[in-house]
Amino acid sequence: MNPDYKKIYTDIIEYKKPEKADVCRRFFEKEKLTALDIISLNNLIFETSEQSDSNPKFRSYNKQTIFYILDYQKRNNLNNSQLALKFKMSRNTISKWRKIFLVK
Repeated sequence: MNPDYKKIYTDIIEYKKPEKADVCRRFFEKEKLTALDIISLNNLIFETSEQSDSNPKFRSYNKQTIFYILDYQKRNNLNNSQLALKFKMSRNTISKWRKIFLVK
């Protein structure tokens, strides 16, 4: 059973940050939110800066999000370091994902 992130963030916007409703509307039009959508939505609502982002140690990614990140790397011809900077994660994590999902 997964948390209903749409309901959680809808309530946050409704009660705490009603001025952010227009900015976040495109996320609520989706049928299901991905892990990247949730991170982006959180950054928009709480206006976290690039340096003060939450600890990446506590993030988790599903297969769909991992494949999106690896596909993003391929489409934009990025190396592991560049991709790690873009998504604020470890180069080692990306390398591990590439070994698990791309190299058989």
